[in-house]
Amino acid sequence: MTKDLVIVLAVAAVIPLLLGLMPRMAIPGAFVEIIAGVVIGPTVLGWVHPDDVIRALSVLGLSFLLFLGGFEVDVRCFRGRTGHHVLLTLAGSLVLAAGVGATLAVAGVRGGLLVAISLLATWSGPVVATLTRAGLRERRVGELTVACASGGAMAAVVTLSVGVAGAHTPLAGRLLPLGLLLVLLGVIGGVVWGAEHVGRVEALVDQLSDTSAQIRIRLTVLLVAGVALAAFGLGFEAVLGAFLAGVLVRTLDPEPEVSHPHYPIKLEAVGFGLLIPVFFINSGVTVDVKGLLEDPRALVGVPLLIIALLVVRGLPIVSLRRDLPGRNLPAVALLQATSLPFLLTVAQVGIRMGLIDRTTAAALIAAGIVSVLLFPPLALQLLKPVGDPPDGGSAAAIDE
Repeated sequence: MTKDLVIVLAVAAVIPLLLGLMPRMAIPGAFVEIIAGVVIGPTVLGWVHPDDVIRALSVLGLSFLLFLGGFEVDVRCFRGRTGHHVLLTLAGSLVLAAGVGATLAVAGVRGGLLVAISLLATWSGPVVATLTRAGLRERRVGELTVACASGGAMAAVVTLSVGVAGAHTPLAGRLLPLGLLLVLLGVIGGVVWGAEHVGRVEALVDQLSDTSAQIRIRLTVLLVAGVALAAFGLGFEAVLGAFLAGVLVRTLDPEPEVSHPHYPIKLEAVGFGLLIPVFFINSGVTVDVKGLLEDPRALVGVPLLIIALLVVRGLPIVSLRRDLPGRNLPAVALLQATSLPFLLTVAQVGIRMGLIDRTTAAALIAAGIVSVLLFPPLALQLLKPVGDPPDGGSAAAIDE
C-alpha cells in the first residue's frame, strides 16, 4: 500500500459524502473526481504522482467502466422500427464525424481522425438518469434515446479499435482479427449458455453467488480481463474486449435485475466502489491542465469540440422529428451529445500511441466535462411539461 494510493482512496470516499450533503447541487460525481485529481496532482498540490499500483487500478477501472457501458446495451432495442432509427442516426453521425476528421486534417491538426472518432460516443449514465428523473425512461422517447445512445457507444468503441489500432494494416487485415474476436465471444457465450442449462452447474453457481465465493463476480472479472487481453493480443485496444464482454453478458441475461437481482448491484459495487473512481481521479492527476491553459489554440478548441459533439451526435436526431415532437427533439439531441468516459479513453489511447499530444487530450477531457455539466440539466428542463416548477438543481443527478 502506497501513500499516493491511500490519498486517492480517501478522495474517492470523501467525494460522495460531500455531494450527499449538497443534494440540490446534483453535481456529477465523475466531474468532481476528475477535478479532485487535478487538485491533488502535480498541477496544483503535488500530493499524488501515479505509481504502478494506481496505474494498474486505473486500467482496471477503465476496463470495468467500458464493461458496464456494454452491460447497459440491450440488443433487443435494436429491433424493428427502433433499430431502423438507430441505424439512421448512426449513419448521420459517421458521415458528420468523417467531415470533422477531414476538416481537421486539412487544417493540419494532429490526430484529426482520432478526435473525430471520439465524437461518436454517448455516455448512457447521464442519459438514463435524466430520462428517469423526467419520468420518461419507459416511454417512447426514453426507448429511442437510450437505443441511440447505446448504438453510438458501440459504434465508437468498434470504430476506435478497427480504425486506429494497427492503422498501418489494410482494413481487410483488421477485419479478420475482429471476426476472430467475435467468434471467440460466440464460443464463450455458447459455453455459458450451455452451462446455465445444466441443472447441476446452474445450482452450484446459484449456491456460490451469495457466499464469500461470489462466483458470478469472479467469473465476470475473469471474462472482462480475458476478453480484453484477447482483443489486445489480436491488435485491438483492450477497451473493445471489455465493452463487448459487457454486451455479451447483457445479451445472455437481458433482464438481470429480474433473474439475478443482486448481480447488477454487486457489479456496481466493484466498479463504482473502487475501480472506476480511481480511474477518474487518476485521469485528473495526469491531465495536462497547465498545457491547456497556456495554449490559446487548445482553449479555443474546447468550445469547438463542444459544438462538434452537438453536430455529430445531436444533429442526426433531426431524422427522428416525427417520433420526438415538441421540445423532446432538442432535449434528446443534447443527451446524445453528452460524453465523457469515451473521451477520456481516446485521450489516453491517443497519448499512448503518440497520435495526439497532452494538450489536445486535455481539450477533449474539458469538452467532455462541459457536456456532462450542461447538456443533461438543459435537456431535463426541456423534457419537463410546460408549467412544472424548477427543481432547483444545477445539473441532472448523474449515476456514474
